Amino acid sequence: MTFYDEPIRFDTAGPAAFALADEIAAEGFDVLLVRDVLGRFSLVVEDGGAGRAASGEQAERWKDAFTGRLGRYCGERPLVLVSVLRLPASLTASPRTRVVKAAADRVGAIRFLDNTVVGEEWSHVSTPPATDEDGAPRPRRTALYGFKGGVGRTTATAVLARKLADQGLVVLVVDLDLESPGVGPLLLAGGTLGTHGVVDHLVESALGNADGLEIVTRSGYNPSNRGELWIAPARGAGTKGVLYAYVDKLNRVYADAAGDRFADRLAATVRACEEAVERSDSGRLPDVVLLDSRAGIHDVAAATISHLCDYALLFGADNEQTWSGYRDLFEAWAASGQAPAIRRKLRMVASMVPDSAHYSKDTHLESFQLNAYNTFGLLYNSLAADEVSAPEQGTWELTDEDAPHSPIPILFEPGLVGMNVPDSPDWQDRAFVQAAYRDFLKTAVPLILAGSVGGSDPESAESEDDRA
Repeated sequence: MTFYDEPIRFDTAGPAAFALADEIAAEGFDVLLVRDVLGRFSLVVEDGGAGRAASGEQAERWKDAFTGRLGRYCGERPLVLVSVLRLPASLTASPRTRVVKAAADRVGAIRFLDNTVVGEEWSHVSTPPATDEDGAPRPRRTALYGFKGGVGRTTATAVLARKLADQGLVVLVVDLDLESPGVGPLLLAGGTLGTHGVVDHLVESALGNADGLEIVTRSGYNPSNRGELWIAPARGAGTKGVLYAYVDKLNRVYADAAGDRFADRLAATVRACEEAVERSDSGRLPDVVLLDSRAGIHDVAAATISHLCDYALLFGADNEQTWSGYRDLFEAWAASGQAPAIRRKLRMVASMVPDSAHYSKDTHLESFQLNAYNTFGLLYNSLAADEVSAPEQGTWELTDEDAPHSPIPILFEPGLVGMNVPDSPDWQDRAFVQAAYRDFLKTAVPLILAGSVGGSDPESAESEDDRA
């Protein structure tokens, strides 16, 4: 019988590569660790600074150690010395690198550049600027996201949109669930779907051909208090007699084009939808934008939550599928140093909450809250350097009702399952719909309106919900 050494796998290659980078940094050299799209690592030792270059003996030792520890996860060029091979600034000074360890006295810094095919935006969190290039205010954007589909996210988006519009706000809903579009029919309410949709703007803008697209449509729903409800559907109605070819378009939207990343083009599309409302007969920029995101760990969701929104509602059921998925996502944020930037943008929504004699709402929410708290611990325990002196900025108690993990409930109502919305124009006024979403609207509306352009005061918004 022949025995083989356990091969290096993806999970063990990363720690091994970082351990060697740490050893080299301890010798006083700055290190850039690069991982390619297959998961293989290369070491770039930034020697030569201040007249210092690595010796031949050091280079051979580092290379032997690297290839020996990483096996098949060693890159085609495992070690590069900057003093020997001059590398382009696009690599050594890439804005996509993150600092793993800062330089200290006689100890080098470690940086990491991770090259991926998809999902890269999860590891770079930012908030969109408050104004556009001309200094005009930007609408407050809220993303609605679920790690798993089928949790009622799209219906909640529709309920929320109507509620906000009834408060006199101009509301725009952008359907970013491109693979499974659905919020348009829920909100159209007798309105006419425009010729084009979000997918058309993504395809045409890649060629500089997006001018004149009809990408927003006004809902047939008539809000009270001079409110307006607009929809940017994923797909439009198309042109009569011309094949719409939605699948063919969808196959091309994720490609980077002319130096523009997909995330940048998605941001431009959302902004184009906002501006289209202002250019319409409305003449008003949206006060609130709701982004109905695709589920799962996907590029659309990554860009939407990490970059496009000010706030994100995370939907989930209290089961292992939900918590396992969110743990994977939160671990990625924590590992990439993004926990302090992302955690205050998030709030959990407990969907399909049962309330019966056998299993009460309170019992379910207690379990959900505990599981959410344990999952969010991955983000709470990752404090930024400037939070050490103010830990209250990054920690919450289990029972804190304002914490990101504290669930906003949506009750399970059987009537919602079989309801045909297009044939039910007053569906939101039905008693079982109002019962299911009462607590959700009471909590979510003030959170969304906080800091919104033209939005009402959160306290007044809450009082309106109370009166409802």
